[in-house]
Parts: sequence; structure tokens; C-alpha cells
Amino acid sequence: MRSLKPLLLLVVLAIAALLWGRHSPEPSPGNTLAPHATTTQNAPTARTAATATGELPSFLPPEAADTLRRIASGGPFEHRQDGVVFQNREGRLPAQPEGYYHEYTVDTPGLDYRGARRIITGGTPPQLYYYTDDHYRTFRQFEVSR
Repeated sequence: MRSLKPLLLLVVLAIAALLWGRHSPEPSPGNTLAPHATTTQNAPTARTAATATGELPSFLPPEAADTLRRIASGGPFEHRQDGVVFQNREGRLPAQPEGYYHEYTVDTPGLDYRGARRIITGGTPPQLYYYTDDHYRTFRQFEVSR
């Protein structure tokens, strides 16, 4: 039995390595925050400003305009989770004190649930804006005209 323990341990480690590789994020494009980035210096971001006419950055879906209007006016929000503190547990956004980030749903047409699209704001009132369309795996930073 003793000789089987090292073999069993190797099998378990091999399976874990296979599973980890399957679930690890794909390399992100150059205009997104890389997974596990802790500061914007560690990974490039897309900083796109909305124009004075209110035009959204091209990577945002049209539904983001409604979400941004609701954020600016303090609601009302359609989803009870909107406005809650985003924990940033994976550290994919720059490190900030707890309570700094808040999340909001960007509706996806045709879905009867929240989907994967979110806007994350930083600061109160919001100073930073990030968009994710893959449920927090990658983020694109953008600016909103005030």
C-alpha cells in the first residue's frame, strides 16, 4: 500500500493540473485588464472616453447607456444586486479598500436572467468605470463625461 501512495498523489496532481488549465483565463487582448492584474501598470487598459454628445465607447453594447444613466441618477435599478459592493476577489482590478467598487447589470436582450455583462464603478461618486462581458474574467476601462 505504501508504494501506491506516491503514484496516487501523482495522479491527483495531474488531474488537478488538467482542470486548472481548462479553467484558467485565455490571454486577454492588449486593451483589457489581464486576469489577476493588481494595478493598471501591470496590464494595459482601454481608456475610451464618452464624447460630449454622450456617445459610448464602441466596445460597449447599446444597453450600457441605460445602465450608465441609472448609475448617474442613483437608480432605480432593475436587479436587486445592482449597486452592491463588488469584492474584486480575484484581484483583476487594481487593489482598493473594500467597498470601493460597485457592480451594475448591463441587460442582454433575449435573456430572462442577468447574464454576464456588468459595469463596475470605482469610487463614490464613481470616478472609474470598467466593463466586462464575460462575468468578471476581463475588464475594459472607460471614461464617462461628467
